[in-house]
Amino acid sequence: MTILQIPSPARAPAMKEAAPAFLPGLDREGLAAAIAPHLANPKQARMRAGQIFRWIYHAGVQDFSAMTNIARELRETLASHFSLQRPQIVSRQVASDGVRKWLLRSAEGIEFETVFIPDVARYGALCVSSQVGCTLTCSFCHTGTQKLVRNLSTAEILGQIMVARDDLDDWGSPAEARAITNVVFMGMGEPLYNLDHVAEAIDILADGEGISIGRRRVTVSTAGVAPRIPELGTRTNAMLAISLHATRDDLRDDLVPLNRKYPIAELLESIRAYPGLSNARRVTFEYVMLRGVNDSLAEARALVKLLAGIPAKINLIPFNPWPGAPFLCSDRAQIEAFADIVNRAGYAAPIRKPRGRDILAACGQLRSESVKARASARRAMPAERPSSPPGP
Repeated sequence: MTILQIPSPARAPAMKEAAPAFLPGLDREGLAAAIAPHLANPKQARMRAGQIFRWIYHAGVQDFSAMTNIARELRETLASHFSLQRPQIVSRQVASDGVRKWLLRSAEGIEFETVFIPDVARYGALCVSSQVGCTLTCSFCHTGTQKLVRNLSTAEILGQIMVARDDLDDWGSPAEARAITNVVFMGMGEPLYNLDHVAEAIDILADGEGISIGRRRVTVSTAGVAPRIPELGTRTNAMLAISLHATRDDLRDDLVPLNRKYPIAELLESIRAYPGLSNARRVTFEYVMLRGVNDSLAEARALVKLLAGIPAKINLIPFNPWPGAPFLCSDRAQIEAFADIVNRAGYAAPIRKPRGRDILAACGQLRSESVKARASARRAMPAERPSSPPGP
């Protein structure tokens, strides 16, 4: 909020009132540090932080007045210094198959997308973004055509889940009745290039007093930032997905240019080092089916040989077209023949049903309208978390 001051006769410059600090995105320790200066008894900060943590992340409140186990005077004090608002909803689209896509805007006008996919087996999955844009330029991915603007903060990652829960009326539901049961980091960006904020968000996401979605229902997908894969497992204990798409370095170099830095052999070595890898905690390999590019039966046999010894599931993803895309989707018969070879080798190879294509919400189709920020603007952006964003 900006307040214009009446200038003195000396024509003093106008002053700006500091924007309220933004609490969503903070863990208990961060909340305690933020509120302690505003408490009559700072020794109560840890206890109050626990209460506020539950109200923000478990109950989803957006107004301090709803925090009924906190004294009214303290609620008013907190409301005068802090904000609970969500990212702004710029647009909300619902596809013919029930998929929902939200375009969200941060305080400084940066836009990013998140997608809810209902009825995934018995579950509902929320696909969240970790960056605005992407540096990886995978040739089959629409997001890769948008230059990287910046990493999303912990608050902005969690804000996607909170906005979705608001819209789906999903707060306070028992676990078996929730719309959102799983969270997948498969939206815009490369999560392992924003691992600090992704790990912080997963800690709050998995906290039983927080959003309370267990770590085995959280999947992080990477295009193959090999050195950080074991670290992801150690820090988050999340499920791992690998955006593979090819079995040879020469082809993967073209499809996933990151492969030139971390080739397939190095990637597989890092996957084998992922903590807790077992038949009960399999790696998901994502393989987009591109007609005449990577869909031959010889490629299917090479894929089986490549993944030997790794507890794995292979998701075969029919290519989802987007404006100007340089590829075509493999024929259904070819995808089924490919899947049959993988299945007969003992790997589950489900063919993913395209969802949300009519609103460009399917795998590889996300791309916000944000443009690449100037370097000076990026340097001026908060490194860790945004100031209070406008409400929806």
